[in-house]
Amino acid sequence: MKGFCEKCRDTVEYTVKMVNKEKTIKGRTIKYVGKAAYCDECKEEIFIPEVRDFNLRELDASYREAENLIKVEDIEKILEKYDIGKRPLSLLLGWGEGTLTRYINGDTPTKPYSDMLKRILEDRNYYRDILEKNKGNISPVAFHKSMEAVEGINTATGNEISKIESAVKYLLMQTSEITPLALQKLLYFAQGFQKAFTDAFMFEEDCEAWVHGPVYRNVYNKYNGYGYNPIEEKELSHEGINLTEDEKELLDHIVLYFGCYSGKILENMTHSEEPWRVARRGLRDWENSDRIIEKTEIESYFNSVKEKYKMLNLTDIKDYSQDLFSKLYCLR
Repeated sequence: MKGFCEKCRDTVEYTVKMVNKEKTIKGRTIKYVGKAAYCDECKEEIFIPEVRDFNLRELDASYREAENLIKVEDIEKILEKYDIGKRPLSLLLGWGEGTLTRYINGDTPTKPYSDMLKRILEDRNYYRDILEKNKGNISPVAFHKSMEAVEGINTATGNEISKIESAVKYLLMQTSEITPLALQKLLYFAQGFQKAFTDAFMFEEDCEAWVHGPVYRNVYNKYNGYGYNPIEEKELSHEGINLTEDEKELLDHIVLYFGCYSGKILENMTHSEEPWRVARRGLRDWENSDRIIEKTEIESYFNSVKEKYKMLNLTDIKDYSQDLFSKLYCLR
């Protein structure tokens, strides 16, 4: 590889190294891992366009992650999933017609706009409501194409439900009484241990670091009417549950080793763990937040738990749950 070195005043061979970088954006210092190119002759850093472009992409990704903003690739997934163009989607949402184009070209969205896009990607019913409500903002052709895409998602899934909906349904069937608070925590533990044992998350939804612990917002919205009372779902059956036998087995162990505790105890357990604590840094105990508990934090923490407790199979989860309970309630 060759580039121009200003010190040597010549075209030289160069070496690229990974380096820690940081930049202040809107008053916030963003740290990221970038690249630097060094002249093989004088060892001074030189300018290489490809290195600069790489660093800009990494900085953008790190800034979006720090601010919990939607990624460009996720915006592109929305357009593909719902067969909608950038301009029509912008108009559907009541934004300027070039807004989505700017976001895809690198501009960062505001937090409210980002949250709306994240929800659209996650919840096709939410998008469908927007599409029907604001269809007058786009052409009939664009409306029908996008509605066909939404209907196609429903047809493709048939009677199956999403992974997280399946996990909720299965947990409700495997427990005699479970409150919304306890359900949220069992989902969180299932997500963490599934990743630790299989290197894959059970469901794609992110959880948020709320005052009372990790919360999956769509699940909260569905069951919050029960308050602190057990959830009562009538006529539950295994029909349509979209889980593998291994996933069901893991959920069985989560129920066995964590389902024996109350929602409040489970809340305190998650409060003692790093993912929730990291997500809420700088917040007061009672301060509401929709900060995402990053999947990377969940992965790192539960991998460390699996290693610390030398877990070889799912029954070893028992050691962690009992130890956590003892530390919180037996040694005070």
